[in-house]
Amino acid sequence: MIKITLPDNSVKEYEVGISVGQVTKDISEGLYRQALGAVVNGVTRGYMEPINEDSDFRVVKFDDPEGKEIFWHTSSHVMAAAIEALWPDTKFAIGPAIADGFYYDMELDHRFVPEDFEKIEKKMLEIAKADHKMERIEISRAEALKMFEEMGQDYKIELINDLPEDELITLYKMGDAFVDLCRGPHLESTKKIKAVKLKTIAGAYWRGDSDRQMLQRIYGISFEKAKQLEEWKELQKEIERRDHRKIGREMDLFSFHEEGPGFPFFHPNGMILMNELLDWWRGVLDERGYGEIKTPLIMNEELWHRSGHWDHYKENMYFTKIDEEDYAIKPMNCPGSVLTYASNQHS
Repeated sequence: MIKITLPDNSVKEYEVGISVGQVTKDISEGLYRQALGAVVNGVTRGYMEPINEDSDFRVVKFDDPEGKEIFWHTSSHVMAAAIEALWPDTKFAIGPAIADGFYYDMELDHRFVPEDFEKIEKKMLEIAKADHKMERIEISRAEALKMFEEMGQDYKIELINDLPEDELITLYKMGDAFVDLCRGPHLESTKKIKAVKLKTIAGAYWRGDSDRQMLQRIYGISFEKAKQLEEWKELQKEIERRDHRKIGREMDLFSFHEEGPGFPFFHPNGMILMNELLDWWRGVLDERGYGEIKTPLIMNEELWHRSGHWDHYKENMYFTKIDEEDYAIKPMNCPGSVLTYASNQHS
């Protein structure tokens, strides 16, 4: 038997291997219908996943970040299923949930354009409405490799081969619509997805390596209710109205150019504003007894592996080579600050 501790510190006992969904249903049928999964010992889990040890257990809904992770991860699979139905020769790479929705990276001959969105969205809603159950399957490495070889899914084969030999390999099967190499978490069924919106198309190198295949990436977002999508659309209009790039252009503060993607070119008005802010900031630091330091904009790739930024942010980082060594433009200041601090001994 294992012990499950709930947020109110009450404890329930179950057989080893009981699923997240079964525990949730035992707590309350109503809660089971409303929730999407749970956080088990700090890890977000879908209803199908087993619990094999004593655990802290907290149910999550769509309003919770962890609930959105489950919802949007399943939505990425629904989008992949829709694209596979429309373009059967698609090769799929990865399709995670992210902070504001989901994406999937793919290789196919067809070049996506915004005009494709409407038919992909339509097919997604058709798949979601079909109430496909998300079946979790544990499978051997040999079986997984054979299956994806037969499917011609080269990226899945590479991912499997890179896993440790003793790694448990899991698939998620969406009825007869789609099967994917995935550790979850997922919704129990696609029927909870009631509204979808595909946002943008981008290019992404496979595994962030500019020497590898350039893949097509589609970003999207989804919701439990059509009303939530309408609210999101209104919010996007407000965000666009407050877009710093638009305001910067209107106030002649800065501009952006293809020759320096992602880097602002500050105009005289922008420099006045920046210097005023810096003067205020330096005054605040001085009042509180802080000193000012400056660290390089570019540091070697190994540092970003060590700091953890590579694992979490590599898809949004810029990389370059200097003297045949790999470097990255810093996404954050902290690793350079830590190196500076470590240059002297401290109590």
